[in-house]
Amino acid sequence: MLTQSPPKTLSLEEYRNLETIAEVKHEYHDGEIIEMTGGSINHNSILINLIVLLKLALRGTNYRLQSSDLRLWIPQYNRGLYPDLMLIAGEPLFSDNRNDEILNPCLIIEVLSPSTSGYDRGDKFRYYRSIPQLNQYLLVSQGEILIESYSKTSENNWLLQEYTPARGIISLDSLGISLNLADIYEGIDFN
Repeated sequence: MLTQSPPKTLSLEEYRNLETIAEVKHEYHDGEIIEMTGGSINHNSILINLIVLLKLALRGTNYRLQSSDLRLWIPQYNRGLYPDLMLIAGEPLFSDNRNDEILNPCLIIEVLSPSTSGYDRGDKFRYYRSIPQLNQYLLVSQGEILIESYSKTSENNWLLQEYTPARGIISLDSLGISLNLADIYEGIDFN
């Protein structure tokens, strides 16, 4: 989740130095620094469920699952972002030889929050689409059983599929696996 703090313009080097000592994470938006906030219990529980499911499903493959502790650098937009989850095929590519800024996720997952859902669907998705390796983007609701999956079909075309309890299983075609929605939402209280 994002909260607005007073606008501060920093160079990329100043931002990177700040992030190494900061107690909270900040996104970098072309010089503007935006403080990140913590998530809800549903947000964190869904992320943990996804981590366990993906790690088990991808065991023995060449994929690396990363959490929001690792920054994604998007050079085309001069943005440093912290996706909830990223999956990397093969070896990670790092920005400027930094081991804390990834360039090449093939899958990004965001758990939606009321305060960020518009951003996650809009500008953030536009930034993510500039990543050549990205094949799939998942938006996971924490208020109901609903996952929006955007899959790249060609250079500038993305296909939206919605997964609800009626479908039961989400297909991650780019990875050759499927996940049960009941497992993703296990232990989640929507009240």
